[in-house]
Amino acid sequence: MLRNLTGFLFGVVLAFAVGLAATGEARAQQSSWVQIEAQRTLTGAQDAARGYAAAGVADVNGFFLGSGWYGIALGPYSASEAEAVRRTLRARGLIPSDSYVVDGSQFRQRYWPAGVIGTQEAATAPAGEEEPEAIVQVEPEPVQIPDQTVAEARAAERLLSRDEKRELQSMLQWAGFYNGAIDGLFGRGTRGSMAAWQEANNHEATGVMTTGQRAELLAAYNAILDGMDLKLVRDETAGIEMLIPTGVVAFEAYDPPFARYSASGELDAQVLLISQPGDETRMFGLYEIMQTLEIVPTDGPRERNSRGFTIEGIGDEVHSFTSVSLENGTIKGFTLVWPAGDEERRARILAEMRPSFTRLDGVLDPSIAPPDAEQAIDLVSGLQVRRPLRDRSGFYVNEAGDVLTTTEAVEGCGSVTLDKDHEAEIVHRDEALGLAVLRPQDQLAPPLVAEFHVGIPRIQAQVAVAGFPYGGVLATPALTFGTLADIRGLNGEEEVKRLSITAQEGDAGGPVFDDGGAVLGMLLPRRSDNGQVLPPEVSFSVDAEQIVGSLGGAGVSVRTTDMAASMTPAALTQLAADVAVLVSCWDD
Repeated sequence: MLRNLTGFLFGVVLAFAVGLAATGEARAQQSSWVQIEAQRTLTGAQDAARGYAAAGVADVNGFFLGSGWYGIALGPYSASEAEAVRRTLRARGLIPSDSYVVDGSQFRQRYWPAGVIGTQEAATAPAGEEEPEAIVQVEPEPVQIPDQTVAEARAAERLLSRDEKRELQSMLQWAGFYNGAIDGLFGRGTRGSMAAWQEANNHEATGVMTTGQRAELLAAYNAILDGMDLKLVRDETAGIEMLIPTGVVAFEAYDPPFARYSASGELDAQVLLISQPGDETRMFGLYEIMQTLEIVPTDGPRERNSRGFTIEGIGDEVHSFTSVSLENGTIKGFTLVWPAGDEERRARILAEMRPSFTRLDGVLDPSIAPPDAEQAIDLVSGLQVRRPLRDRSGFYVNEAGDVLTTTEAVEGCGSVTLDKDHEAEIVHRDEALGLAVLRPQDQLAPPLVAEFHVGIPRIQAQVAVAGFPYGGVLATPALTFGTLADIRGLNGEEEVKRLSITAQEGDAGGPVFDDGGAVLGMLLPRRSDNGQVLPPEVSFSVDAEQIVGSLGGAGVSVRTTDMAASMTPAALTQLAADVAVLVSCWDD
């Protein structure tokens, strides 16, 4: 009887193979899909698929992926077509930036388009008809025959190490079936999660996973890493060995203290290996420098101690993580930069990279650099320094460190800094006069504070504006000289003075000094009203008395004087350096 059964099964397999051969070549030409999303619930997945179709995305399909996940994919296509579709739709913003090409081998029952079942046949609604919105009732598959008996599964399970058991618990937690401690102990909670996973994945719910079932769970767990090609990279020059996602990054250059592995494809990822000689002081300096880089957003946790530091930067565009340690006079670590929104894959890759980090002998030579390395003031070792939305000028008005500037300097800012180092908050705004007062969040002791001249100045007297015409390029303010053209505005406005001075955009908010160092007013930004563009030498400043009245009403103390004095240009330059402040507006 066994021989007859064997012969029958062989005949079935042979017939099935012949059938596959007839269609295999055609299907090989269209075996690629663009996976764009995965959802935890069928209803949520159907809503998402419906949304993509309504937005005009063609070839939308939905498949059950196993482990409680429902995927949304476009296809089927040839491999080249799938990549072209992915690039085009990403560029148009119609699909997520982390969409990727798969072969569809993980797809099970199809739930979208509605009314279609299967995984390999293309499915579309008839021309001119809308797809029905009813939930598809898919016939359940028969329970799969286990590859081991319960006794055999228990015996295989006993061979697992404690770490392997912890890994299994972590995978069950990832799949949404386990919420207990990751301790490697298979108690009631772990057994219940195994049974729940088995039931959800069409296996007999015994609470003891077979070797094949563990492999199935592991394959689903690692599916998100498809295309990442994590490989152990040994960089002898940097003296570091670690896992790197070589499928999306490739070595670009040594730019001490970094070995840069930049994006090699569409995914905007980056890995930096950090290697340099140094002590605690130098490591702390690196900690500060890293936080000025564009790839390290300002939001996110960070820790520092005498042995090392970690920085997590969470922004709208990128999510980065940096880990650095100091050992035996060498500073080594790494940074992973990943596109924001692809959190699950980023977290998985980081979880693989961190424990793989290994120090080797040697350190990156600080003197080496690529021969064609670009040099610029806003670059650090080939990496872009974070730049503010705008730089303007301001000046100290009292011993508490309050800074006066123009409202235009702080418009639409996520944060504001003084001299790039000190965060400040707005404590007073006067929209009518166009002025704002900033108060530093940490205590400051200004070298000097402004004295406002409350008398009537002489027309055609020499004046000077202290400001930062080139933003933060220069560390100290520059003086621009001119004359007081009128004590009123063009239309006779009493609250402003007209200046004959060629000021720059960055000078706005700076103090307007008379030739004795007293402040006659604050320089306003240039504006074109009613389509009129004034000559470049025409500027305006808020009158000192108006400023004193506005700040006094807000409880901000200031100094005033009605004395006339004279000062050399050199002395005035030194005064400006002590009083003027760079005001920077940041988007976060």
